[in-house]
This record gives sequence, structure tokens and C-alpha cells, in this order.
Amino acid sequence: MNALEITRFAVRGLTANKMRSVLTMLGILIGVAAVILLVAVGQGSSESIKQRIQSLGANTLTVSASFSGGFGGPGGRSGGGGGPRTQARGLTLDDARALAGSGNAPSVKSVSPVVTASSATTTYEGASHDISQVVGTYPSYFEATNKPVASGAYFTNQDVTGVRKVVVIGKTVAEELFGQADPVGGRVSIEGVSFTVVGVLKESGSTGGQDADDIAIAPLPAVQQTLSGYGSLGSIVIQATSAETTDAAEAEITAILNQRHDITGSATADYRILNQASLQETVTEATGTFTVLLGAVAAISLLVGGIGITNIMLVTVTERTREIGIRKAIGAPRGAILGQFLIEATLLSLIGGLLGVGVAVAGSQFTIAGVRPVIVPQSIVLALGVSVAIGLFFGSYPANRAAKLRPIEALRFE
Repeated sequence: MNALEITRFAVRGLTANKMRSVLTMLGILIGVAAVILLVAVGQGSSESIKQRIQSLGANTLTVSASFSGGFGGPGGRSGGGGGPRTQARGLTLDDARALAGSGNAPSVKSVSPVVTASSATTTYEGASHDISQVVGTYPSYFEATNKPVASGAYFTNQDVTGVRKVVVIGKTVAEELFGQADPVGGRVSIEGVSFTVVGVLKESGSTGGQDADDIAIAPLPAVQQTLSGYGSLGSIVIQATSAETTDAAEAEITAILNQRHDITGSATADYRILNQASLQETVTEATGTFTVLLGAVAAISLLVGGIGITNIMLVTVTERTREIGIRKAIGAPRGAILGQFLIEATLLSLIGGLLGVGVAVAGSQFTIAGVRPVIVPQSIVLALGVSVAIGLFFGSYPANRAAKLRPIEALRFE
């Protein structure tokens, strides 16, 4: 018998009990779809996080107060050792000015002090919206954090020194308050204080349910005067001269702040520095491990599908024992019987795998747990290859059992 005839016998065997074949393929389908989709979710999460980090700029460092002691931020350092704490103090505008005006920080391009007020109620001509984040800062903040405007312009240094009530809003705020109208020039009320909209930011998108476009950015003194008060800064955003000088800039910042905050010897600093480049490396490693774990968990369902193939093929061999005996009695070679049942098992896994790929690709078009899945081509090839290997592996035992049947014993089988 040639390969075509053996394949024809295998297809006939599968179609003889369609429901059983469909249910067996369903196990492989679910396994393959789960592997591809979960890997896609992991990849999507990784891409989303990396985009958020990159949106802040590869040469951006963020200095924030650290009152818990002993721990620098991810990818950063706390500026001192793990020894006794000094008297904790917040970041101040004088700290920011020292970093910007010191000749000891040649790797620093710009310094932007930042204060943040959350959940500020904003109204415009009867429309109301609770902005999730109102930021007070300097104009250099827009370049440092990669926030270009889609319409209008940034506020200026003159707006900062003049304590002018002007604001740049995100796309979500613009849509909620202005609809289709042009927001630039409009006067909005933020917690009862009137601000003039001078620009609208380009869309940044959402990540994990957090809307990056639900934001308003205004001059630092205006926000301090009306919303946050004149306490410590929330953070200081620093732009290095280039991505290659971020480590040098971090060292320079640490030296200046240690001197200003009296951090000496083994004392632990009361601030931490977040280096975007180092953070991205850490996140890439962590999300890679997370994606592998997701794929490994999903692969268990493929194993279960393979066990299902073994079970069904053993039942099939038992049911067709007399048929096998007749075929062997009229001259069918052992290889033909072995090949037929191997092909049946492989077809079950292959068709189930292809359908699983289709389901996974369709599922990747939807947002899952706030993440848009990103299909990894290698996961498709791997899942299909594993599904075929499972068919061959788990089908080999039933096929061998069928091929070893002696014609006399098979013909006596009831």
C-alpha cells in the first residue's frame, strides 16, 4: 500500500465517528489557542510597559523623595549606603534650582520640578470631568517626558514667572469637556479656579486601565497657589544631554543632592533616582520571564489534549480489532497498519492545532484584562510543532498495539 492509500484509510477511520474526532480535536484546539493567546498577552503587557517607559524618554531621570529608607527605586540608587538614616527632608524648589544652575552637572540638559494634584474636578460651560492627574511644572517637562502637543502650544517660562493660570490638557479631558469644539483659548474651571487652555497634548493611549490622556499640565506656581500648596515637590524630572550620559547625569545628581541633604558616609539618602534606561532593562527581563511562565502553564492543556488522543486511539484500536485482523489476513503489512493509526492521531492534532491558531488570532483582536495581545509568530510555529509532535508521540502506542495484533487473534475478537 502506498502513502496515499494509507492516508485515505486514516481519513475514513476519523470520519466514521465524527463527534468523537471533533471532541478529541477540541482538546488540542484549546491547548494551542491557550499557548498562543497567553504568550500574546505576556508580549502585549511587555510592549505596553516598554512604551510607557519610552514615552518618558530614554535620557530621562526622575528624582523623588524616599521616606521609607534604604531602598533606591528600580534601576536607580538611593545615593547612599545602607547605614543609619539622616533626618528625612522632602525635595524642594531650591534642590531643583541647584541641579539646574550647578556647574557640577554638565550631563544635565534640563530640570523640571513637579507637583501633582489628583482627581481635580474641572468644568466648562455645564460639562464636568474629574481629571485624574493635574501636574504643575516647567515648560522643559514636555520635552523631557516626550509629551508633544497636537494643537495650540506649551505654556512658557514667562507664564511660570507670572503665575499665569494657563493649562495644557490631554485628549481625554478635551473630549469630555469640549466634545468636537476646539479647546484652545477656552476657559475651564479647575477646583473653582479659572484656567485658560493653551494646548492639547497628542494622544498617548491607555495601559492596564490607566488613561495617560486624562491629564492637565499647568505652570508650577499656579498649581501650588490653587491646588497643591507650597509644600515639598512630588518629584524632579531631569533630562540628560543624551541617552549615553544618563549614568553620568545620575552620578552628578547624586553628588549634588548628597551635599544639599547632608548625606555623608554610610547614611541612607532621603531620595531616590529612577533611571529610565536601567528600568527598561529590568522590566524586559521580568516580563520575559512572565511570558515564559504563561506559556508553560498553557502548555499543560496541550499535554492533556495529547492524553485524550491516546485514550481515543486505544478505544478506536479496540473497536476495529476485527477490521485490523481482516486487513492483515489479506496481506496488509505491519507498516501500513502502523502508518494508518499514526496518521489518524497526527491529523487529529494537526487539524486541532490549525483551528487553535485561528481561534488565537481571532482572540488577539480583543483587549484581554486591559492588555491588547501581541501575537508572537514563534509561538504559532512552536504550538503547531508541539501539537503535531504530541499526535505522533501519543499516537505511537495505540498504533504499535494495532500493528502487533496477530491476525488469528484479531479475527476471533468479538
